[in-house]
Amino acid sequence: MVEPTEGRIDADAVAHGTATLPADTRTLIAIFASPVAGFLLRYARDVGYRPVLLEPDPDRAAAAAGDITVVTSISDAKPDPDTDVVMTDHHRPELGELLRDALATDVRWIGLMGNPRHPGPHLEALAALSVPAADIARVHRPIGLNIGSRKPAEIAVSTLAGLLADRNDRPGGFDF
Repeated sequence: MVEPTEGRIDADAVAHGTATLPADTRTLIAIFASPVAGFLLRYARDVGYRPVLLEPDPDRAAAAAGDITVVTSISDAKPDPDTDVVMTDHHRPELGELLRDALATDVRWIGLMGNPRHPGPHLEALAALSVPAADIARVHRPIGLNIGSRKPAEIAVSTLAGLLADRNDRPGGFDF
C-alpha cells in the first residue's frame, strides 16, 4: 500500500469508507432561484459545500425555501475566501447590482451562466455601474465543463465539476 503524503487525503481509502474527509468550509452561493440553482445546490451539499441560495425577490425566495439556506443579499450569505458564487440566470434586472456586490467581497470564484457565443449581459451592466474592468474580468463565463449539457441537472453537474476541477487545480476532462 502506498502511504499518503503528509497532509494529503488517501482518496482510495475515502472511496472505500475506511477513512473520512476533514470537515469542509466551502460555501456555494447560487444567485437567483432557477431549476439549475435547485440541482446545483442539492449536488453541492453532496460534495461538501454549504449551499446558499441568494434570491432578492421575496416571493421567489419564499417559494424556494426548503432545506437550503435562502438569503436576499450577498452579505447575508456570509461569503469568505472559500466561497464560490454562481449566477444562474442572466436575464434578471438585478444582475449587475448582485454581481457588483459579489465582486466587492473576497470570494474565491464568481461565474455567470450563459452561451459563450453571445456577449455576456454582465459586461454592460457592470460597466454602467462603474465597476473597474479588472473586477469585471474576475467573472467567469461560460461556467462548467464542456459536456454538451442542456437540461438543468446536466448544467448543474457540469458547473459543479468545473468548480471542483478549478479548486483542485485540474483541467477537467479525461486528462490526468
